[in-house]
Amino acid sequence: MDERAAQWAVATVADVRDGWVCGASWAFSARYRGLMLNVYGDTTGRRSRHQDTPGLAGIGLSRDPFTLTGPSACPVVLWGIDLFGYPTAEVSDALGEGLPPTLRLSGNGLYLTAVSVHAEPVPVES
Repeated sequence: MDERAAQWAVATVADVRDGWVCGASWAFSARYRGLMLNVYGDTTGRRSRHQDTPGLAGIGLSRDPFTLTGPSACPVVLWGIDLFGYPTAEVSDALGEGLPPTLRLSGNGLYLTAVSVHAEPVPVES
Protein backbone atom coordinates (compact mmCIF):
# COMPACT_ATOMS: atom_id res chain seq x y z
CA MET A 1 0.00 0.00 0.00
CA ASP A 2 1.32 3.45 -0.83
CA GLU A 3 0.88 6.68 1.15
CA ARG A 4 -2.13 7.91 -0.78
CA ALA A 5 -4.07 4.65 -0.39
CA ALA A 6 -3.19 4.42 3.31
CA GLN A 7 -4.26 8.02 3.99
CA TRP A 8 -7.49 7.56 2.04
CA ALA A 9 -8.38 4.43 4.04
CA VAL A 10 -7.84 6.23 7.35
CA ALA A 11 -9.51 9.47 6.19
CA THR A 12 -12.81 7.63 5.79
CA VAL A 13 -13.10 7.49 9.62
CA ALA A 14 -10.69 10.08 11.06
CA ASP A 15 -8.88 13.36 10.37
CA VAL A 16 -5.40 12.59 8.99
CA ARG A 17 -2.40 14.70 10.09
CA ASP A 18 1.10 14.70 8.60
CA GLY A 19 3.72 13.03 10.77
CA TRP A 20 7.41 12.18 10.82
CA VAL A 21 9.35 8.95 11.41
CA CYS A 22 13.13 8.78 11.08
CA GLY A 23 14.10 6.88 7.93
CA ALA A 24 10.59 6.97 6.44
CA SER A 25 9.65 8.96 3.34
CA TRP A 26 6.11 9.48 4.64
CA ALA A 27 4.19 9.28 7.88
CA PHE A 28 0.83 10.38 9.22
CA SER A 29 -1.34 10.06 12.29
CA ALA A 30 -5.02 10.20 13.21
CA ARG A 31 -7.11 10.16 16.39
CA TYR A 32 -10.32 8.18 16.70
CA ARG A 33 -12.42 7.55 19.84
CA GLY A 34 -9.52 7.56 22.32
CA LEU A 35 -7.00 5.88 19.98
CA MET A 36 -3.95 7.37 18.24
CA LEU A 37 -3.02 5.77 14.92
CA ASN A 38 0.50 6.25 13.52
CA VAL A 39 1.35 4.99 10.02
CA TYR A 40 4.60 5.26 8.04
CA GLY A 41 6.19 3.87 4.90
CA ASP A 42 8.91 3.79 2.26
CA THR A 43 11.68 3.26 4.81
CA THR A 44 15.40 3.06 4.22
CA GLY A 45 17.87 1.32 6.50
CA ARG A 46 20.75 3.79 6.58
CA ARG A 47 22.76 1.87 9.16
CA SER A 48 21.55 -1.62 8.19
CA ARG A 49 19.46 -1.87 11.34
CA HIS A 50 16.34 -2.24 9.18
CA GLN A 51 15.90 -3.33 5.61
CA ASP A 52 14.60 -0.98 2.92
CA THR A 53 10.82 -1.35 2.81
CA PRO A 54 8.83 0.16 -0.07
CA GLY A 55 5.20 1.00 0.66
CA LEU A 56 3.54 0.60 4.03
CA ALA A 57 6.19 -0.22 6.65
CA GLY A 58 4.45 0.09 10.01
CA ILE A 59 1.23 0.81 11.84
CA GLY A 60 0.88 1.60 15.53
CA LEU A 61 -2.18 2.08 17.70
CA SER A 62 -1.98 3.50 21.21
CA ARG A 63 -4.61 4.42 23.77
CA ASP A 64 -5.15 7.84 25.30
CA PRO A 65 -3.52 7.86 28.75
CA PHE A 66 -6.84 8.94 30.27
CA THR A 67 -8.60 5.75 29.09
CA LEU A 68 -6.21 3.15 30.53
CA THR A 69 -8.29 2.20 33.57
CA GLY A 70 -10.88 0.22 31.60
CA PRO A 71 -11.73 -1.16 28.19
CA SER A 72 -11.22 1.06 25.16
CA ALA A 73 -14.29 2.78 23.69
CA CYS A 74 -13.22 1.54 20.25
CA PRO A 75 -12.48 -2.17 19.69
CA VAL A 76 -9.12 -3.15 18.20
CA VAL A 77 -9.58 -6.77 17.15
CA LEU A 78 -6.97 -9.38 16.24
CA TRP A 79 -8.04 -12.98 15.58
CA GLY A 80 -11.44 -12.25 17.14
CA ILE A 81 -9.92 -10.83 20.36
CA ASP A 82 -10.45 -7.19 21.38
CA LEU A 83 -6.88 -6.24 22.35
CA PHE A 84 -7.89 -3.15 24.34
CA GLY A 85 -11.21 -4.51 25.60
CA TYR A 86 -10.00 -7.01 28.20
CA PRO A 87 -7.28 -7.08 30.87
CA THR A 88 -3.75 -7.75 29.58
CA ALA A 89 -3.54 -11.20 31.20
CA GLU A 90 -6.75 -12.36 29.52
CA VAL A 91 -5.64 -11.04 26.11
CA SER A 92 -2.24 -12.76 26.46
CA ASP A 93 -3.85 -16.06 27.43
CA ALA A 94 -6.30 -15.89 24.52
CA LEU A 95 -3.60 -15.04 21.94
CA GLY A 96 -1.19 -17.71 23.14
CA GLU A 97 2.43 -17.97 22.04
CA GLY A 98 1.93 -17.89 18.26
CA LEU A 99 2.19 -14.14 17.64
CA PRO A 100 3.95 -13.12 14.42
CA PRO A 101 7.44 -11.62 14.95
CA THR A 102 6.28 -8.41 13.27
CA LEU A 103 3.64 -7.73 15.96
CA ARG A 104 4.30 -5.94 19.27
CA LEU A 105 1.89 -5.61 22.20
CA SER A 106 2.74 -3.10 24.94
CA GLY A 107 1.45 -2.36 28.39
CA ASN A 108 2.51 -3.03 31.93
CA GLY A 109 -0.77 -2.13 33.60
CA LEU A 110 -4.15 -3.77 33.79
CA TYR A 111 -4.89 -3.10 30.08
CA LEU A 112 -2.69 -3.02 26.98
CA THR A 113 -1.61 0.48 25.97
CA ALA A 114 -0.32 -0.05 22.41
CA VAL A 115 -0.11 -2.49 19.53
CA SER A 116 2.04 -2.20 16.43
CA VAL A 117 2.77 -4.21 13.32
CA HIS A 118 5.74 -3.77 11.00
CA ALA A 119 6.69 -5.01 7.55
CA GLU A 120 9.79 -6.66 9.02
CA PRO A 121 10.58 -8.12 12.47
CA VAL A 122 11.38 -5.35 14.94
CA PRO A 123 14.74 -5.75 16.68
CA VAL A 124 14.43 -6.19 20.42
CA GLU A 125 15.87 -3.23 22.32
CA SER A 126 18.38 -4.20 24.97
